[in-house]
Amino acid sequence: MAIDQVVTLNNGVEMPVLGLGVWQVQTGNECRRAVLWALEAGYRHIDTARIYGNEKDVGAAIRDSGLPRAEIFVTTKLWNGDQGYEKALRAFDHSLSALGLEYVDLYLIHWPVPGTREDSWRALQHILEEGRSRAIGVSNYTDRHLAELLSWADVPPAVDQVEFSPYLYQVDLLEYCRGHGIQLEAYSPLTRGRQLKDVKLVNVARRVGRTPAQVLIRWALQHDLVVIPKSVRHARIVENAAVFDFSLSAEDMAVLDALDESHRFAWDPSAVE
Repeated sequence: MAIDQVVTLNNGVEMPVLGLGVWQVQTGNECRRAVLWALEAGYRHIDTARIYGNEKDVGAAIRDSGLPRAEIFVTTKLWNGDQGYEKALRAFDHSLSALGLEYVDLYLIHWPVPGTREDSWRALQHILEEGRSRAIGVSNYTDRHLAELLSWADVPPAVDQVEFSPYLYQVDLLEYCRGHGIQLEAYSPLTRGRQLKDVKLVNVARRVGRTPAQVLIRWALQHDLVVIPKSVRHARIVENAAVFDFSLSAEDMAVLDALDESHRFAWDPSAVE
């Protein structure tokens, strides 16, 4: 594996396995610097959302990088209050305008909002048909939500972006996605920093001579996930990318797999009808 490693989605689009997430990254210089540092470090995947309020800064940093647009995979998302067919189309137009891009590489429904997610998906299918997003998918969907979507959708989701780490090892969802050709993508793979001092994790990190954060990212990659760790610190952005020159043994993977506590540090969509 290397930093330019990609996975091929179910519609043939290639998606880099490592990305920078910009959730809770402040607008303006903080966001622009983080994105530029990531691109300088070799990242080619940036994940934002309308609700983050920093799409404009992501787009500006991409232009400032001087890299060809085609080399950078850009994801943004449809927020809850924008769901529904016509509202979703307008929200996408807003996001595209804020980013200052002609297209995005992946557009996701951010949350499985009851009553509107079907119309929202039809809007995403229309956006895909127009070529304004190269792939479409969902976020925070359980296997139940995915099954509902697959039962009637004309286009299956290419990606399901969910919280995923050894402490929330959603193995059933992972297997479901594998069986249905959906790429699972991990947000909050570093547990928002809350488990980085866990003794078992630290022991694995010492054995392989890496940081706990690097071990968590590598664990996700070895489970065939796409991973989008977030940081605004240059050293951490570089550190989080240095995960392609080592691997975890089967024994270490088993230790990490066993850390599962079904513990969420973000939202819990399991009760959403």
